[in-house]
Amino acid sequence: MSKLAAIDIGLKRIGVAICMTSDIVTPQNAILRKNRNQAANDVNAFLKEWSIDRLIVGFPSASEDMQKRIKHFVALLELQIPYEFQEENMSSVEAEDLMKGEIKYKRDGRVDSLAAKIILERYLRTHKN
Repeated sequence: MSKLAAIDIGLKRIGVAICMTSDIVTPQNAILRKNRNQAANDVNAFLKEWSIDRLIVGFPSASEDMQKRIKHFVALLELQIPYEFQEENMSSVEAEDLMKGEIKYKRDGRVDSLAAKIILERYLRTHKN
């Protein structure tokens, strides 16, 4: 079983989730974006720290502007592992629904990482061996 990670790239935060065994996906602390290079370095460090084998990147089919930004960001990662894009439409909305009732959930990155979790779960559903 390969170790997977998913990232949900936003302008202020990057949501992160990992899957280390079968199909249990765990959201991690979001990475705050001060600038692109710092964020790319933080993602690289995260992937190394968890010995991730494959990266799944949330990809919005609806927004060409965000697609360009995401492709550019992924290029900055200098990945040593394979990566794939996974449709992320509505993952943030779904994540916010899951967080309903939690106070002050907006800015601490939990929604971003839950969105990454949803993206990774979608990937796993469509890539069952």
